[in-house]
Amino acid sequence: MAAAIVRLLSFNSSLSSTSSFNPLQFHCKTNNTKKLLYVPPAAADSSDFIVNFRSQRKQSLQFKIQATITETEQPKWWEKNAGPNMIDIHSTQEFLNALSEAGDKLVIVEFYGTWCASCRALFPKLCKTAQEHPEIVFLKVNFDENKPMCKNLNVKVLPYFHFYRGADGQLESFSCSLAKFQKIKDAIETHNTDRCSIGPNKGVGDVNLETVSAPKAKQPE
Repeated sequence: MAAAIVRLLSFNSSLSSTSSFNPLQFHCKTNNTKKLLYVPPAAADSSDFIVNFRSQRKQSLQFKIQATITETEQPKWWEKNAGPNMIDIHSTQEFLNALSEAGDKLVIVEFYGTWCASCRALFPKLCKTAQEHPEIVFLKVNFDENKPMCKNLNVKVLPYFHFYRGADGQLESFSCSLAKFQKIKDAIETHNTDRCSIGPNKGVGDVNLETVSAPKAKQPE
């Protein structure tokens, strides 16, 4: 019986299911003959396993496969999360709720675009900063998902940052790239101090974001 060693370069875990047989399949060539390789999902978790190697003549041979399995489906860069103090915002109401629930904590809002190269370059450093400051709330706002709100907040360039805190409302806003990340560190040092706010949270101040997502009522004729 012929022997063969095949190295499996990648494996998509989504191919496995609860069914009794949902094989991973790929074509390969042996002696100029195209063959189809079946890998049972139950065996895909081990580095050494036996698979059936079936030719076009429906002949079955068993070959021992030494496989290196790597997970190919990684989270997209903007889907990665630094921890419980980093929150994804998907709507105006979520934004308002997050500011209200933050109370007297410092809140840093990042406005980003999934297509923005500067946003992508800066993001790992922002995640590291969030891990270093668990007392700060970091909100991530996808510009394309929240265009009306972003425009109402005068966000015209990405990445863009807003700083909020309790009854003080909005403290500061500016654009920032990776090369100028010190601006964020300086702002944290300035605003992340112990204080007691008096009065209700101002949130976004004079900007009424609730009107952005709410449809306008028609006037009676």
